[in-house]
Order: sequence, then structure tokens, then C-alpha cells
Amino acid sequence: MSGANVWSRTRAKLRLFPELFAECSLEATAYGKCVAATTTSKHELKKDLCVKEFEALKICFTNAKALD
Repeated sequence: MSGANVWSRTRAKLRLFPELFAECSLEATAYGKCVAATTTSKHELKKDLCVKEFEALKICFTNAKALD
């Protein structure tokens, strides 16, 4: 696997992010609010505190990507 090929694929995926976030704005907002609410006092995110919101966002990204 060449390094240039990896970077090309990575750039292509990153170009999709604005569209994915536009498609999944509700899920992204819910996940962001959960992360913000759980990190305000301790400044660190603990694993699985926002798993429900993360899974919803991941599913939305997958479904939005499939529509392309």
C-alpha cells in the first residue's frame, strides 16, 4: 500500500464530512451536547457515557454515505 494512495483516500473521506454533518446535524448536536455535558467538570470523556448518541451518529453517517 503506497503512502500517496492512503492520503488520497483520506482526503476524499474528509471532503465528505461537511455533507455528512449537514445530513446528520440532529445526531451530531445530540452527541456534542452529551460530550459537553459529561466533560464540563472533569475535562475528560469517559468511555461509553455517550454511546447511545455516538451509535446514532455513526448510523446516520453510514446511511448518509450510502445515499451518495
